[in-house]
Amino acid sequence: MRFAYDLTSMPWLLVAIGCGLLVALFAASLVLASVRRGRATKVFGDPKLVMRLETFDAAGRRALKGVLLVVALAAAFLALARPQWGRGTKLVPATNLDVVIVLDYSKSMYARDVAPSRIARAKAEIGKLVRELPGARFGAVAFAGEPMSFPLTSDSAAIAQFFRQLEPNDMPIGGTAIARALERAREVLARDPKSSDHVRVIVLVTDGEDLEGDPVGVAQQAAGEKTRIDVVQIGGRAPEPIPDVGPDGRTQGFRKDDDGRTLTTELTAEGEAQLADIAKATGGAIVRAEKGETGIDEVARGLKKMMREELAERVEIAFDEEYMWPLGLAVLLLVAEGMIPEAPLPRVALGFAGALPPGVRLAPGGSRGPRKKPKKDASSDAQGKKPKKKRRAA
Repeated sequence: MRFAYDLTSMPWLLVAIGCGLLVALFAASLVLASVRRGRATKVFGDPKLVMRLETFDAAGRRALKGVLLVVALAAAFLALARPQWGRGTKLVPATNLDVVIVLDYSKSMYARDVAPSRIARAKAEIGKLVRELPGARFGAVAFAGEPMSFPLTSDSAAIAQFFRQLEPNDMPIGGTAIARALERAREVLARDPKSSDHVRVIVLVTDGEDLEGDPVGVAQQAAGEKTRIDVVQIGGRAPEPIPDVGPDGRTQGFRKDDDGRTLTTELTAEGEAQLADIAKATGGAIVRAEKGETGIDEVARGLKKMMREELAERVEIAFDEEYMWPLGLAVLLLVAEGMIPEAPLPRVALGFAGALPPGVRLAPGGSRGPRKKPKKDASSDAQGKKPKKKRRAA
């Protein structure tokens, strides 16, 4: 048996405790009333003498009525919790998974704190991710200052090829427009009519912060669409020089600013907080790169576990609500309590004078007895009969 409400978590746990306290207080009030009644009897006089004056001892009936009321109240609260009993099993079909991978292609992704570089390692691990999730569909968004996308598909090789053929130097506008990229990912999911029935996840892989848009606001909109965003943060607060990679893919030292100083990439405290808020807004996870790893592998393990345990075809117990049984019991007990009087009803003698045998009538106390003949008055006898004449003596 289970209940429709989770009575082990807030606030339903507090509601259950409150209902239990109400039942206990009601039972305690009935016991206290019985104790006070006994004390009042002792104050009135000797209990044995008082009992002789009583026509009926109602203590037993009062106790029975109190028990019925307490049990009825408990049954009513039990019905309020909506108990459910198992009625067999049902097969739950597998749920499809749609994943849109959003990869940062800003030039800071050329940094080599992750070998051989952030972008090269990210593309390799994304290719591994799409291969290890058979049955899932993938979409792709590559972004810097502006995003470009690839629609949802079951062809994991096409997604890997989309990311593999792009380089940060290919992006027409530099920057890190995370808000625009997340908005494009939402559009990729919205364009597919089947996606609304699937579990939807956006995986954001970036090393920077958005200084232009509002990525947290976009994440909140995604949460309203039941889309989760997992964030992979590459890089941290330690400055990392940015290599100068030419169009042919060869490194020509490090990038310099106008004053000839080496350009570095680092994530500010505000940037880290922004990425954490994006994940938190949708109930997603945030993974930070460490020990030469980008963190994409950890996200892949979480998605595989979700497909294996939560989204796979499974057999569940089918539960039916049975609140009507404790509710019916509560009503029945209340009716029974109302029909039990504290004292027995007075007995009424029933009979019809016309049905009594001749010569029998109801006595004043209700008993039957023979009908007595009325005595005749002497005066009436004298009036009714003529007096006899006395004979004369001869």
